[in-house]
Amino acid sequence: MTKKIWFRYLLIGFLTFVIALNSPLVLLAGIAKNKPKQEQAQLLLKTGRVQLNQAQPAEALKTWQEATKLYRQLNNQEGITESLVYQNYALQQLGLHFQACKKLIGALKLNDSLCEASILPTSETDLEKLQKIIQLTPLTPANFLALQSLGEVLRLNYKLSESEAILRHILISSSKFPEVSKNVILSLGNTQRDIYKQVKEQYQWIDEPLFQDTLINFIPQKAQSALLNYQAVINNSNTPINLKFKAQLNCLGLLIDFQEWLKSQPRFQNIQTKISQQIEPLISEIFQESSVFEISPPEQSIQDRLKLASSLSKLPSQQMRLQAISYVQNAWQMAKNIHSSKLEAKSLQMLGDLEPEKSLNYFETALTLAQSVRAEDITYSLQAKLGNLYQKQGKIEAARQAYGAAVNSVTSIRANLLSSNSDSQFFFYEKVDPIYKKYMSLIAKSATPDYNLITQIHEQLHIAELEDYLKCGKLDLLPLDEIQNLDDNLIIIHLIDLNDSIEVISKSPKQPLYHHSVKSQLIRDPINNLVKTLQDKNLAYTSQDVILSYSQILYKYLIAPIKYLPKSGTIVFTVDASFQSLPMGLLHDGNNYLLKRYGIAGTLGSRVQQPKLLKQNELRAFIAGISKVGPSFFANNAPKGLKALPGVEVEIANVQQGINSSKVLLNEEFLSPALDKELTTDNFPIVHLTTHAQFSSIANQTMIFAWDKPITISEFNNLLKEKTQFTKEGIELLVLSACQTAKGNKRSALGMAGVAVQAGARSTIATLWQVDADSSALLMKEFYQRLKDGSTKVEALRQAQLQLLSKPEYQHPAHWAAFVLIGGWL
Repeated sequence: MTKKIWFRYLLIGFLTFVIALNSPLVLLAGIAKNKPKQEQAQLLLKTGRVQLNQAQPAEALKTWQEATKLYRQLNNQEGITESLVYQNYALQQLGLHFQACKKLIGALKLNDSLCEASILPTSETDLEKLQKIIQLTPLTPANFLALQSLGEVLRLNYKLSESEAILRHILISSSKFPEVSKNVILSLGNTQRDIYKQVKEQYQWIDEPLFQDTLINFIPQKAQSALLNYQAVINNSNTPINLKFKAQLNCLGLLIDFQEWLKSQPRFQNIQTKISQQIEPLISEIFQESSVFEISPPEQSIQDRLKLASSLSKLPSQQMRLQAISYVQNAWQMAKNIHSSKLEAKSLQMLGDLEPEKSLNYFETALTLAQSVRAEDITYSLQAKLGNLYQKQGKIEAARQAYGAAVNSVTSIRANLLSSNSDSQFFFYEKVDPIYKKYMSLIAKSATPDYNLITQIHEQLHIAELEDYLKCGKLDLLPLDEIQNLDDNLIIIHLIDLNDSIEVISKSPKQPLYHHSVKSQLIRDPINNLVKTLQDKNLAYTSQDVILSYSQILYKYLIAPIKYLPKSGTIVFTVDASFQSLPMGLLHDGNNYLLKRYGIAGTLGSRVQQPKLLKQNELRAFIAGISKVGPSFFANNAPKGLKALPGVEVEIANVQQGINSSKVLLNEEFLSPALDKELTTDNFPIVHLTTHAQFSSIANQTMIFAWDKPITISEFNNLLKEKTQFTKEGIELLVLSACQTAKGNKRSALGMAGVAVQAGARSTIATLWQVDADSSALLMKEFYQRLKDGSTKVEALRQAQLQLLSKPEYQHPAHWAAFVLIGGWL
């Protein structure tokens, strides 16, 4: 294959969005229909390139679709692939990265699932399969271009492992074409940079020390890999100036970001010194190459100026800050010249950040511009910034309205993230959660607080968290307020953590809403100490007085002030992360545990499937368990130190006594394919799994152990989807009786609710820590007997726990408090 042909495709890839053609505009109407179809198609490709260069991606897309039709008529596979790659470019400019990925998958005849969202990182096995498939793809010029574009668009869809695998493969294949390899190296650097950022951001919100230790060594590895690739492009004397400049800007942004992270990591002092030494020389090089701004197309020039300004603004030097302001002002003027309201808004937003004394005017003008073009990705940020600014100025009502608008805008952005594959969980904790909580805080502090509105926002926040955790789109759950014929003795309690305060809001069918506020400093230490105690492996040997000292403080501040608590009934808790690893029945009033008087259920966002009482003819169960050490215990993603569960067989026998019929898989029979088969060949309203399971704030670390392998939450979903498709019925009750919470995790309810939702379970019972085998078997025997006698799930669980509590040998909370009910309580 000649270098001339390769160079043609190199230009296409390199000039993806900034291609500047010297030829005059070729209008579609001017394409002679009497010309050969091959020539018509080529003219259409050229027309589309000009349209894209003139910021007309929608028109370019239509033009290239016509070219594809002609190439299909000619059965010209190379032309079809090339035109589909062009369509991908247009879709990327339109922000439709998922659709762009689909175009490339179609061009390369790869599996559609490559573009699909997933809560799980891609396994090494799946990456190896992908590499084998790519190796079978003939490396024609068009296919090479398609693969390079696929690597880039997978990065934009946050399929980062797949992106890296594809780019590494074609980099090896293009080694004899140095003019092509530099583009691929830059793309690979961008992917590795994004992996670094993703892992670094994940590290910030993960609670579990074990997973933090794993990530902290991976972060600098990926950052340094990306920097090496950027430097390879920069230092190559044959690199085109535009490409070199892109690599320089990206390299500078990464160096500054990496340096900031390293400041908090003293173990990497040597790396920090090396990174710091590279920043000033690179800035000097960029300033010397700044003529590139003038030769780039206007939109690209604006974006590059803003990128450079963003990097410079993070440096402590006042001179660099002034230089950043100058670049942004130039970008703003250029945006006005080309009538780009979105780029004007971005420029003004950055000026507001850089010049606080003028920020109000900048932000308000930017918001008007962003709203005029429905740029919600900029709008929500500006609304939040204005809300913060108004609050500082004492304009509380204006601040409340601004944050309320930001909540609406960010909801739309979040929906787009769920439909793509970007890192929505980080987006949730970094962007969504603070905006919702600031809005609730402002409402709570207003002269006439609307506590009903606060609870609605709180519900929305928790459902958003669960949807982001599962990456599953909108969940079909019912707000508790919409459930008909609620028991008069049902009370819903929201525990809302607003950092400085905990807002407690209680609601019940026959009583007025009640609210009280608790200063966080009064209960923050008792909460953390109690969670730490409960997650300790020596919990059973901890003095009950220690546990009571914490649980009584929490009862005093959270529960005791509520005026309208009935003497008995059911409490449904909706709580924030601070409380999600606490069994609320453990709270103690000085005389009794809360469980003594109330059945306790938990929800995420006060939303559940319609509660439904189990009927006698529905007491049919699928039961599976592992009583001895199995192969899954040694899987790479399994927690260390898993041991045999000798009480499993007794528990299974006890469960069978309390139900009408059952199917049991024990040990070697409990294989993941067997689980799949059994669930799809019969309708079991109850699924009882007595095996190791772990709940984590990380979705791919929430898993249930079959004999052959750990079943992650997403794999569990796939199994249970087949059940629902086969039987048209979901699971009424899912019981996980030997599970535990990953140490340090404060979001246990998130993992539990995730499993419940993925299973389609109306109600889920699980344990927050691994319970003694004898006490677990005894509790389950009592629980199922109560169900058989007609009790609701919440009351059956309460009575079973009280039965244990009444026995001297099981009075310690380690034996009975771990069992929690999530979802429907009937």
